[in-house]
Amino acid sequence: MHNKIIILDKNDTNRSALNTILKPDYLIFETQNASETLSLLEKSEAEIAAILIDMLTSENDGFELLKEMKDHAWNNKIPVLVVCDSAAINMEKELFTYGVSECINQPFDNALIRLKVSNIVKLFQYQNELEQKIEAQTEKLRLQNQVLKMQAEFLQKSNTRIIDLLGSMAEYRNLESGEHIQRVKIYTKILAKELMKEDPACGLTEEKIAVIVSASPLHDIGKIAIPDTILLKPGKLTDEEYEYIKSHTICGCEIIEKIKDIWNKEYAQISMDICRYHHERYDGNGYPDRLKGDEIPIHAQLVSVADVYDALVHERVYKEALPKDRAYRMIIHGECGIFSPTLMTCLANCRTEMEAV
Repeated sequence: MHNKIIILDKNDTNRSALNTILKPDYLIFETQNASETLSLLEKSEAEIAAILIDMLTSENDGFELLKEMKDHAWNNKIPVLVVCDSAAINMEKELFTYGVSECINQPFDNALIRLKVSNIVKLFQYQNELEQKIEAQTEKLRLQNQVLKMQAEFLQKSNTRIIDLLGSMAEYRNLESGEHIQRVKIYTKILAKELMKEDPACGLTEEKIAVIVSASPLHDIGKIAIPDTILLKPGKLTDEEYEYIKSHTICGCEIIEKIKDIWNKEYAQISMDICRYHHERYDGNGYPDRLKGDEIPIHAQLVSVADVYDALVHERVYKEALPKDRAYRMIIHGECGIFSPTLMTCLANCRTEMEAV
C-alpha cells in the first residue's frame, strides 16, 4: 500500500514540522541525507507514496537523490515535492528536469501542503494503477493469444488476432461476451462493401476494407480506463459521468499510439482514427473533436454506424434490446445523431443483410 512518505531534511525542526503536518494521513520516515533515503527506497519502493526534499538545508543531497531516482526511473512512479523559497526560484527549471512534481514555498501553509501532497499522491497512484491495469490486460492478451493459436478455425492474420483480443478487453470490462466486436466487424464489412459499390470515388478497395474490418474491434478499447462505477452504471449518467465516458475515445487512441509500431503505418492510423472518431457525427455534433462531414475518416464513419446499430438491437446494462426495424428507423431518422446521407443509403440497401446477422 502506498502510504509512506519520506522527508529528507537536515534540519530537525523542519522535519518535525513537516512530520506533524502529514502524519495524520501518512506513515512518515525522516532522513538526513541521500544515502539514507536511497536505502529506504530500495527496501520499500512499492510502499512509498511521495518524497519531500528540503532544498534549503539539503541541496547537495537533494540533487544527488534526484539524479539517482531519475537513473532508476523511480520518479516516474513516485512523486517528489521540494521545499524552497523565493530565492530558489532560479533552480526550479533544473528541479523539474529531474522530475520534481511540485514546489512548496516557505513559510509553510499547513492546509496547502496537505492538499498539494494529497493531490500529487492521488494523481501518481491513478497513473500507476492504470499502467498496471494495461500491463495486466496485456499479459492476459499474451495468454489468450497462445490459446487461440490452437483454435485454427478462429484464427485470422496476425494483426486481426491482436486487435480482436485488445477489443475484447473493453468488452470484458463492459460485461459483454465479446460477441459485440464480432458483430461490429460483420456490420462494418457489409456497409463498406455496399459503400464501395454505391460510391466508387470513396476510395475503398477490398484490401482497405479488410484493414478497416480488422481494426474495428478496437473502437472501445479506451473503456478499460473508465471506472466500473461509471461504465457499469445501470441508470442515467450525470453530466460529469458522461464527460468521463466520452474520454474513452481519446484514451483508446493513446493506447493504440503506444503499440502502433507492431503494425504498418496504414493499419496503425486507421486503428487510431476509429478509436478517436467513432462518436463523431456528420453534422458536427459528435465528440471528441466535433468533426463535420467528410472531415470524419470514412473508416470511422462505417464503424460508427455498425456500433450504433448493434448497441440498439442488443441489451446493455442501461437499456433493453430494441426491435431491429425500430433501430433501423432511429438511425435513418437521425435519432442517434446525424450520419452521412450516402451511408444511410447504403444502410437502406443492405438492411436485410444486416438484420440477418
